[in-house]
Amino acid sequence: MNAPPKKPSREFLKPPVTEVGVLGWLHSNLFNTWYNSLLTVVVLLMLWQLVPPLFGWAFVDSVWNSPAEACRDIEGACWSVIPQNISFIVFGFFPDGHQWRPGIAMLLLLGLVIFSKDSRHWKKSLAVYWLVGLVTMGILMYGGLFGLLVVDTDQWSGLPLTFMLALFGMVAGYPLGVLLALGRRSRMPAIKTLCVVYIEMIRGVPLISLLFMSSVMFPLFLPEGVTFDKVLRAQVAIILFTAAYIAEVVRGGLQAMPRGQFEAAESLGLNYNQTMRLIILPQALKIVIPPSLGILLSTFKDTSLVVIIALYDVLKTTKVTLSNPKWTGFSTEAYIFLAVFYFICCYAMSNYSRKLEKALHTGR
Repeated sequence: MNAPPKKPSREFLKPPVTEVGVLGWLHSNLFNTWYNSLLTVVVLLMLWQLVPPLFGWAFVDSVWNSPAEACRDIEGACWSVIPQNISFIVFGFFPDGHQWRPGIAMLLLLGLVIFSKDSRHWKKSLAVYWLVGLVTMGILMYGGLFGLLVVDTDQWSGLPLTFMLALFGMVAGYPLGVLLALGRRSRMPAIKTLCVVYIEMIRGVPLISLLFMSSVMFPLFLPEGVTFDKVLRAQVAIILFTAAYIAEVVRGGLQAMPRGQFEAAESLGLNYNQTMRLIILPQALKIVIPPSLGILLSTFKDTSLVVIIALYDVLKTTKVTLSNPKWTGFSTEAYIFLAVFYFICCYAMSNYSRKLEKALHTGR
């Protein structure tokens, strides 16, 4: 009996080495065409010329916590300008011996922000936590209770002032912007006109002009003897400015809602407030997360403009440090420190925005 014929063996060929792994990635991304290869070589040569000297200046030949006199005889960076003046850079003119108060207030504020990032904590109790936290921060910053020294807002400066202006500007400006967006789409002519005039007027001027008006012109319209705190006036200017830009972003999200969503809400017997609160706004606000983040990031960075009305935020306290003759000439290191600080804060907000988009399934 003849044996059945054997099936021909199949040899599975592996892909070429230049198509997989690190070599494959390099070939497909950096050396896939002749001009990409040329550009890659040019960039590598530039990095070879720039990175080693920069690394040596920043880390090898630098000093990190030495007196100012030691920085005059080195060729590297003088990072000592930061640790030697960190107390003034962070807390500004807050009285010595009481700087633990703004330190605890900042930690409490950051703790509330981190706690609020988790959507599982978005309950009514969260508002209570924020209320207790804000009252505690106010007591720590201003004093007057529990034997704490009273510190006027003129002495609030440095990092606490930056965080306060940025956070409250974003938190208060966003809901106000949503209300302005709804008002601009209102069918009532008076409300619509007021919202349009406000939005276009605020968006037509820079933030610097609003800060000048709040600091210089606004007190002129008040009755004699009536004054408002300068920090409060700057905070209100930032809130009003942010709200106008948020309003246009949210209005774009509202216009993106198909008419069928409104008709479905009407068929269910929902009134205007229920339609907006339960159906339209949740969808519209998810759509506008990326552009809203851009506005909020600009708000955070624009807090540095308060230096023009003599408020000492973290940028101004750094400039005052550099005006000291001992530290003159080391502005590069100080501004790199500020750039890293702003980058970390902005990157953290951007990263949270991406996670929020993913959690809410935006765009799916």
